Amino acid sequence: MRKWRLSAGTASVLGVRRIKTSAKATTAYIMLGEGCKNNCAFCAQARSSTTQSKFLSRVSWLPVEPDVAVEAIGDSDMKRVCLQVVSNQDGYQLTSEAVSLLQSKNVPVAVSTHIQTVEQAAKLFELGADRLGLALDVVDPVLYTKFKGGSFEDKWQFICKCAELYPNRITTHLIVGLGETEERMINVIAKCVEKHITVALFAFTPLVGTLMADCKQPDIDVYRRIQIAHMLLQKGLSIKDFSFVDERLQSVNVSSWQELIKDGRAFRTSGCSGCNRPYYNERPGQVMYNFPYQPTAEEISTAIVESGL
Repeated sequence: MRKWRLSAGTASVLGVRRIKTSAKATTAYIMLGEGCKNNCAFCAQARSSTTQSKFLSRVSWLPVEPDVAVEAIGDSDMKRVCLQVVSNQDGYQLTSEAVSLLQSKNVPVAVSTHIQTVEQAAKLFELGADRLGLALDVVDPVLYTKFKGGSFEDKWQFICKCAELYPNRITTHLIVGLGETEERMINVIAKCVEKHITVALFAFTPLVGTLMADCKQPDIDVYRRIQIAHMLLQKGLSIKDFSFVDERLQSVNVSSWQELIKDGRAFRTSGCSGCNRPYYNERPGQVMYNFPYQPTAEEISTAIVESGL
């Protein structure tokens, strides 16, 4: 079987490679395949990307034999496994084999994949996948076609169909900072919450060798407002509880909103349970878009101030 690739942080936690890290991964991240057939403008694995194939986002991935990875995961206290599947002709077969192999370790397996049919989703769940990640990434329909190709509406309807068939078992990725408005992003998040689709928020990260290498990350105030809105929607607020000015989130029309986010969960990595994705969007010592650990009271207070709300 072809080698798997472990994220550098995962390899460190599993003892496969000695790497110094200030935040340990709580999920084992495994990349399957390389050389994507798609050409997403922001992705290191895109067809046109000149980034080294060992990278996904700003994380390097280390090749290991599947049996070595499976045994190491079984001996660890990882909370879940996340398979990051590169979309190529072997992707679905590699995924099926990996899910089957991991069943012996009794660890929840999430699959972030580019499947095309509900039948493929059903098969992966049948093999033992706990959750499926179907990345929307871009929330603006025009920008979706520009940066990813294809139809936003087709992808959205497919995600919704899977969520209807498998409630609370579908995750989608949304990237902040691709030119969308805050109002559009928050509206899409609200629809996801309504349909029981789990949202994993990412900050756009420019990568050398990609088509968007010269673009910049979103301003931290924008990202904080999106994080806060995301958490408040999960807490039961609706889109009607937010006020927008020129499509920017201006205020929350609920007096207790700060009380609802004082635990800091709004600013932690979002997505499947047990996922903390250390430094996918950040560099150690620089601004933390997603905290891979429980932020301190001071960090929570600073994040709320950064939002400008």
